[in-house]
Amino acid sequence: MVMPVFDVIIIGAGAAGLMCAIEAGKRGRKVLILDHANKAGKKILMSGGGRCNFTNYSVAAENYLSRNPHFCKSALSRYTQWDFLALVNAHRIAYHERLHGQLFCDDSAKDILTMLLTECAAVGVTVQLDTRIDQLDQQDGTFRLSTAHGILTAQSLVIASGGLSIPKMGATPFGYKVAEQFGLAIVPTRAGLVPLTLQPQDKDLFAPLSGIAVPCSISAGQRQFKGNLLFTHRGLSGPCVLQISSYWQPGATLHINLLPEGDIADLLSTQKAQQSRLMLKTVLAEQLPKRLLSALIPEDLLITPVQALTHKQVQAISDQLHHWQLKPNATEGYRTAEVTIGGVDCNDISSKTLASLKHPNLYFIGEVLDVSGWLGGYNFQWAWSSGWCAGQYV
Repeated sequence: MVMPVFDVIIIGAGAAGLMCAIEAGKRGRKVLILDHANKAGKKILMSGGGRCNFTNYSVAAENYLSRNPHFCKSALSRYTQWDFLALVNAHRIAYHERLHGQLFCDDSAKDILTMLLTECAAVGVTVQLDTRIDQLDQQDGTFRLSTAHGILTAQSLVIASGGLSIPKMGATPFGYKVAEQFGLAIVPTRAGLVPLTLQPQDKDLFAPLSGIAVPCSISAGQRQFKGNLLFTHRGLSGPCVLQISSYWQPGATLHINLLPEGDIADLLSTQKAQQSRLMLKTVLAEQLPKRLLSALIPEDLLITPVQALTHKQVQAISDQLHHWQLKPNATEGYRTAEVTIGGVDCNDISSKTLASLKHPNLYFIGEVLDVSGWLGGYNFQWAWSSGWCAGQYV
């Protein structure tokens, strides 16, 4: 029997892996983190425009997508946003709140990564980068990993290798392959928190609006989000589009309200009652960009005086602006997706320990699991929470 060289090997030097390593190290476990990248925490460094949206003041299970919607509750309740904030405060990292409780570093995402690596060093965690795993198996209760640096062994193995999002940052399906090797189910994956592309005819119409952003509400099925919609040369982006993309299914129609705080029918009816001679486009230009109006409303209608509009025309204009229906072509895919929807089936994992129910010393944490958060710091909080919980047991 080969005696384990390490108590715990963690594959993935990202948010979840680093947090798990810190907690395992605090328990006196001998921990090794492996990563095929040349730098730890690459996604941490690029996140939030380099400022790292590291958590949110308001975190609940409702902010996550999973086939098992109750799975995340245990970890999120045992290691909360307030626990992570206490760590941030202990390291005197300055931060600020943006919209909807989102918390960002004042200075740089490097502060969060430095904090995690400092904590790892304090408890004796070894971080080994530029390491590709050629083979992985379990013999006599010990995990054996074959690498270019030789055979590595451990009693517990933690998969924190992330999903398929942003392959240029090194994303691979490694974690899913390990899960399948050990008989765990995989919930089909797709890109989430991702811009949407348009059908060819819509792209021709809206691509010239690239750079225009407007506040709106956008819905797919029963799910609705409010925020800025950004027109791009490929399609639609912006916070509310990224949010709805996680719920949108190919072939489905989006319902967009371009003036969620107003009522165009009321506005135009009032103007008509006042015998307004202003052209429609003059009145509407106070509400929306002129170029967007030209793309949505026929020119002959835009140059019509408001007082000459019929009730039917007013209703048609209102419907177009408050109930704009658009069927996207697709998402931009993993290339620009912030998260991966789907992953290792949570029904095969203990919500308490994050260990496989079939293999007690095999753990899965972070994005590799079928738990995906909304935009706004929720995915990092899942990484901290799931990593912390696994760290209590590995």
